Amino acid sequence: MASIASTGFGLTALCIADRRGYLPHAQIVERVKTTLEWHLNNLPEVHGFFYHFSDTETGKRFSGSELSSIDTALLPCGILTARAYFADERIKLLDLQLYERVDWPWMLNGGKTFSMGWQPDTGFLNARWEHYCELIMIYLLAIGSPSHSVAPEYWRNFTRPVIHYKSYDYISGDDPIFTHQYSQAWYDFRGKRDAFADYFANSVTATRAHKAFCLSYPKWYSDDYWGITASDYAGGYTAWGGPPAQGPIDGTVVPSAAAGSLAFLPAECLSVLRTMRSKWGKQAWGAMAL
Repeated sequence: MASIASTGFGLTALCIADRRGYLPHAQIVERVKTTLEWHLNNLPEVHGFFYHFSDTETGKRFSGSELSSIDTALLPCGILTARAYFADERIKLLDLQLYERVDWPWMLNGGKTFSMGWQPDTGFLNARWEHYCELIMIYLLAIGSPSHSVAPEYWRNFTRPVIHYKSYDYISGDDPIFTHQYSQAWYDFRGKRDAFADYFANSVTATRAHKAFCLSYPKWYSDDYWGITASDYAGGYTAWGGPPAQGPIDGTVVPSAAAGSLAFLPAECLSVLRTMRSKWGKQAWGAMAL
């Protein structure tokens, strides 16, 4: 079983791998082309949206999996990164076809915010992307679409609640720290702001608040060892985090919590990652990274 979102991250990782020479250039280009052609021509889609989970061999939708707006959005983020990075006309053409096929207005389902998804048997989900979180990418992709765009005014339609924690005030829902990281893995908000916020500075504050939250549990966490976000754990999957406290917090540290905030607090987050590597050794670090 694979998530369509992981493909967006994977395409981006291939750009980094090529830049750093991790694999031969021709091998990476071929892998990107194969991935794009499969998604364009073989993977089931509806109005350009893909199912959240599918079989990696057949592309068949896993039972109960929804046509996901956010997970589909993560794919074009990787697609457009590959389009910008690789000087290959076939990649650029495939990327554009996949992006232009997504019918963003359809996912609005007549509302002012995007539905979280659609099921073949029951139709659109009632839940909507209506408060600040990782949803930024959906609205920017939809507004910028060259084929199925929505009006820029939709950017104002999601709420921006403010979290107050200790000395920190920042826009956020009651969500894990990854919600501040995902969109900004692709969109560079440094030095930019709209009528509501400087979103890069907002994520810096959110990361500082998350670190302070973790340090409020001194039994488990320290300056060089902190960070929890949605992940698997001994009991399965959980969307733990804070502030406010969420999930069965038990002292676990999730590597992607600090790694995803490297752009926001580079020195402090890198210190955490180095501590993990030193504490658990290279073999354990590799297992956690996977």
